[in-house]
Amino acid sequence: MPASYYDMCRKGVGKAVEIRTHDGRIHRGIIHRVDNRMVYLRPLPQRNYGGYGYPWGWGWGWGGFGFGVALGAIAGLAFLPFFFW
Repeated sequence: MPASYYDMCRKGVGKAVEIRTHDGRIHRGIIHRVDNRMVYLRPLPQRNYGGYGYPWGWGWGWGGFGFGVALGAIAGLAFLPFFFW
């Protein structure tokens, strides 16, 4: 595992990212937390262009909601600008 992915993820907590893994999967989300094995992502909020519920439509009480990606599986990591997601 490149130490740079760990460091980049630690510095990027709270930011939107796109992670590509060695098996070709693409994961997009907001970095919630990082430990020595995994980076944990929350799903990106769904845009509601009508104005109702954005971004509050899915709440801030995630608890265990989200998913983890093994740091050793990361082939590429890119931070997403706000207007992209």
